[in-house]
Amino acid sequence: MMLIYALAAALLLLFLATLLLPEQFTRLGLAAERRLSGLETRQAWVDGFDMPYLEGGKGEALVLIHGFGGDKDNFTRIARFLTPHYRVIIPDLPGFGDASRDPAASYTMSEQVARVHALLAQLGVGRAHLGGNSMGGFIAAQYAATLPEQVATVWLLDPAGTAASHSSPMLQHYEKTGENPLLVRTVADFDKTISSTTFIKPFLPRFVIKAMARRAVADFALHTRIMRQLSESTLLETRYQALATPALIVWGAQDQILSPAGVDAFRRLFPDSAISVMKDTGHLPMLERPKQTARDYLAWRVRSPHTVLETTA
Repeated sequence: MMLIYALAAALLLLFLATLLLPEQFTRLGLAAERRLSGLETRQAWVDGFDMPYLEGGKGEALVLIHGFGGDKDNFTRIARFLTPHYRVIIPDLPGFGDASRDPAASYTMSEQVARVHALLAQLGVGRAHLGGNSMGGFIAAQYAATLPEQVATVWLLDPAGTAASHSSPMLQHYEKTGENPLLVRTVADFDKTISSTTFIKPFLPRFVIKAMARRAVADFALHTRIMRQLSESTLLETRYQALATPALIVWGAQDQILSPAGVDAFRRLFPDSAISVMKDTGHLPMLERPKQTARDYLAWRVRSPHTVLETTA
């Protein structure tokens, strides 16, 4: 009986500790997830910013770029299916995640492309495969357009950067009011961020959600400024046409952040493309359906780039 009481007391203390120290326990949990995916945390210094990144696996370089308000760990769970095949590199973009922040700096898409390019140069990566979600998809597509000789393929997961992508009711509401679920004023608002970005909510302990919410609130002013720069960025189709880079274009059919109508716009931008529209999936396929999203990517990489994938259930 005493053993049961002792175990109950220990569990209670652990629960209270997660409430009081969410950031510390989140770091421990992320470290465990990274080990499971074969990833190690490394540091780089780019354009005056600390720019940490995850790296694991061997083979051709696959660089994955997170979206607005996200960070490198948006790809940690899917990476476990990718590191057996590729050298996976996942940076935190300046202004996000564990990268440093400079309120006076500029965070335009062109500047973020240049920072990713500088990071890869430091790592000795020449030609690479690029993947990106949301804002990260915008960056990956623009990288391929401006540095085509250095990009073998692009993997675009619910990418921003076209008028059709930005035609969602959520972004139209943002343009009218300045309100956006990706801009978090209070910790309580973060639940709306999760429900807006996912159709299938990935498992996250409550202390992780609390830690993420606190960081989002701390970033509210800076991210409000970066969001405005993103919304004012020149759309891809106004600058580029018929890019030769092979592309896999993936979209969650229930994406509330960016409209699935963007599929056709990106298909025109990347004619040598395959399409996967994922049913019952929101804005973050790599978090909501990591195994399926990775399986589709791996299958595409071994097929002809011209092969069109069937709509994913």
